[in-house]
Amino acid sequence: MDATTLNTAYEIIRQPLGEILPRVSAALAPLIPHRGAAELSTHCAHSPFKAVGETDLLTAAELTPLLMSGRAGAPWQGTATAGGAAREVLAVTSDATARRSVLVLLRDEGAAPVAEPGLAVAQALWDLVTSHFDRFAVEALPGALARSRAAADTRARVIAELTTAHAAALSGVLGVLRSRALDDSSARVTATDLAVNALIEMRAEAKRDRSVAEEPAREAFDRLADGLRTMLRHSPVRLELGPPDSARSLAADVAHGARAIVRALLLVVLEQDTVSRVHVGWQLTEHELRATVRDDGAGGLDACPLGAGSITDRLEVLGGRLEMDAVPGWGTTLTAAIPLATADAPIAAADPLTGLGGRELEVLTHLALGHRNRQIAQELHISESTVKFHVANILTKLGVASRGEAAALFHAVA
Repeated sequence: MDATTLNTAYEIIRQPLGEILPRVSAALAPLIPHRGAAELSTHCAHSPFKAVGETDLLTAAELTPLLMSGRAGAPWQGTATAGGAAREVLAVTSDATARRSVLVLLRDEGAAPVAEPGLAVAQALWDLVTSHFDRFAVEALPGALARSRAAADTRARVIAELTTAHAAALSGVLGVLRSRALDDSSARVTATDLAVNALIEMRAEAKRDRSVAEEPAREAFDRLADGLRTMLRHSPVRLELGPPDSARSLAADVAHGARAIVRALLLVVLEQDTVSRVHVGWQLTEHELRATVRDDGAGGLDACPLGAGSITDRLEVLGGRLEMDAVPGWGTTLTAAIPLATADAPIAAADPLTGLGGRELEVLTHLALGHRNRQIAQELHISESTVKFHVANILTKLGVASRGEAAALFHAVA
């Protein structure tokens, strides 16, 4: 690799994170002509998918199969679904981060295959960039972590709102199509099948998104354990590990932050002269992750080092707290308690009516006054079937089972 290539790589990684993909695309363009570039980087908590150039409607769902099937160190070129159509692509997979990342270049139809030297440069550059990304994720500086967590919360809220909206629309369609007033049974069956398939796909999309933005708790702990074993490889202190007994997943920022906090706590514990054994364990309760570091020292650990910025700042960003239990002669137990968001539940808004559209609020207002569908239709100058559709949406979005419950909720909030 010559000096020019190294300078190019240096200029890329010194850019702000949002500018790196465009720089990678520009650097590879003379060697590998392409129309657009996209990445799926699983270490990123809030925006794992990024794209630049002529990527049309390319989605993270389309990159996921390329990430899962790709082999690090062996770029793949061929035809894949991109932007809803079959396109020529070059996919470069890197395992420089624990759960890997993929760079996809969209190429012109009939483009000549990329020669081995070009593939090698693309692989080396993407490995370098991915390693750079992973360093930011592992270090998880408090400022960046706060921005990441805020963006992740917004992203989760948008996904929850879209899911609710789609589910409401499809449920309304199914209610109409299953009505006995329809005579064409074959049309009804066909339309029902289409709607059911759409619901299944919508749920699959949500699962795919979570698989990118989250990390299984056991895998997250295993990554921590590997790093701690390396730290204590030449130390007389014996390391004991207690992995979480749970199949749940953690938000990526929580996993990164918990690992960093445990490493910082362990460094404080190891400063004691009397410690010969340290136990590190994670436990997931319904509402929080409890990361514990317990030693067999004299039990006289000073609380002052625990106020170090890297520990308190990370916990503050994550909304967590630090607990300390020191027993003279028996050792000290330090526990970082980090709250967990429930991955499967939509983030509730302060006002339950904020998820309703303007027309739905109008329908709900009439519904709360005891008006029937025909009267509502006349008042709003819409058809009765449209009123039924809006009512179905309202019940789904508010999470209630009847018109009476929706009316009661409206009166409680209004």
